[in-house]
Amino acid sequence: MPTTAEIDPLARSAALAIAWARIGIGVGTFGFTRPALAKLGFERPDATTVTLARLAGGRDIALGIHALSAAADRDRLREATLLGALVDIGDAVAFGAAAIRHPEGRGAAVQNAALGAAAAVGGALVLARLSRSS
Repeated sequence: MPTTAEIDPLARSAALAIAWARIGIGVGTFGFTRPALAKLGFERPDATTVTLARLAGGRDIALGIHALSAAADRDRLREATLLGALVDIGDAVAFGAAAIRHPEGRGAAVQNAALGAAAAVGGALVLARLSRSS
């Protein structure tokens, strides 16, 4: 099994920074849902929006913990990074579709589609670097 010494230190640090950020976002979204939603452009969320945001917060906490638990194993860390990037792509696509289909919420949808896309690109760059390390 690879050790941390065999993992590109910059890639490992970036993957762990993403994991900690994901946990922080998850805790904020799960524990302080309405203020977090307001920062994301959802000024007056209904009960369904709050519930879905809490589900997403729990998902982000779990993904972050999964990545942290994989910190010493390059293959597992690469897998955790891939899972996070795929989730971020899904978020970007979902918000992008919402921007097209729901003009009343377009501002928040565009903002969050861009955040999801940026997170996916960041994850992909870390994944590429983890894949090159030996």
